[in-house]
Amino acid sequence: MAEYRLQPAAAHRLLSGRGHGSGKPVKGAERTALALLAMMFVQTSPSEAQTWRFNLTAEATLPDWQGVSPDSTFDAIRGYGFETRAGDHKVFSVATPEGDYAVTLWPVAQGPMSVWAESRRLMARSVEGPVRFTVNVRRPELGPSALDGSGGPQVQLNARELGSRSWDDRLTLAYDRPVARIEIVPVTEIRLVLLGDSTVADQGEGDYFSWGQMLPRFVDRTVSVANHAESGESLKSFLKSQRLDKALSQLRPGDVVLIQFGHNDSKAQYALTYAEAETTFRSYLRLYVDEIRRRGASPVLVTSPHRRTFNPDGRIRNSHGSYPEATRAVAREQTVPLIDLTLATARLYEALGPQGSRQAFADSGKDGSHHNAYGAYLLAWAVADGLRAVDAPIADRISTEVPVLDLDNPPAYENFDLKLLPSQPTQRPAGS
Repeated sequence: MAEYRLQPAAAHRLLSGRGHGSGKPVKGAERTALALLAMMFVQTSPSEAQTWRFNLTAEATLPDWQGVSPDSTFDAIRGYGFETRAGDHKVFSVATPEGDYAVTLWPVAQGPMSVWAESRRLMARSVEGPVRFTVNVRRPELGPSALDGSGGPQVQLNARELGSRSWDDRLTLAYDRPVARIEIVPVTEIRLVLLGDSTVADQGEGDYFSWGQMLPRFVDRTVSVANHAESGESLKSFLKSQRLDKALSQLRPGDVVLIQFGHNDSKAQYALTYAEAETTFRSYLRLYVDEIRRRGASPVLVTSPHRRTFNPDGRIRNSHGSYPEATRAVAREQTVPLIDLTLATARLYEALGPQGSRQAFADSGKDGSHHNAYGAYLLAWAVADGLRAVDAPIADRISTEVPVLDLDNPPAYENFDLKLLPSQPTQRPAGS
């Protein structure tokens, strides 16, 4: 017999008085009434209290599957429903606690399907259903292990992140063909944690994309990619804003952490982010490595991708100074695996050429730092190839469906057929 329970995320909002999506505080009797309504409308099986199963078709609902009509908009009390993303494109959201979730989608009809999660993380590309993958969901609040009295109770989010699907209280899915059923099951899997700047961070809108949000497509369905990177960040500001605290609090033995900084660390005019390459930058890298290892996880250092800066002879000019070499030096000194994305992108951009490489960057190539979907996909591919050589369990979790990328002869832009979600114009990401 089914049992009615209050969804944890909804309960937290109601009991804390944050309301039901209207933005108005909820108090006293109204809060109690809303909690009772949540208990009435959210149904789960007693033996699988944290498993969600949804039937999105008009067919008779199977036992233990929640029927969802096409006009069921997301409701914080009910804890699931459709939301409108950009234009009239709908996404499906489920209120979930922070954690990792194994997700399965069954399409209405067979055919290749691409799936995105949260802030446009590419989970699957042109896969025949059912499609399976693991999604990481997180909140900005810091757990007890990260609260030592020296900082605030949560990550210091910037204006861009307020309301972002990367930090909200739900798991959001988008797909490019009709879906019949969705199953979401909490799991404990290996986490691939990403720390970095705008070239790594989930970019939620516009034609801006990063290799970090494309990387889930290149790992197998048992790996949870937790992307903590954010635009404009450096090693110093990432620590100061308590992003490192949050990431460390989520680590488990066996997890792997990719660390890529250098773009914003080099700007001496900005005291909040600047760290001198030969001294402070290296010290911060050592601190990150030590703290990650102390928790039983494995750090991997990643050098920054080149900007699209060409010399007259068609060769890439280094615009990062000595920061890539500082990263390599710490990797050697601390015996940390290294993915040299600086060298990889030099080969990649030179193969594409000064004009062809514009097709890999945002704003029709006018932005020489940030990538579009095509460029981000190629960089994620290069990072995945680097992970194949890492002495850690993650090396065996890279998708075998994708061959090694030929950096000197990459797939042409014209052959990149990934169907993108509808999107809205957005400001250029912070940092450069």
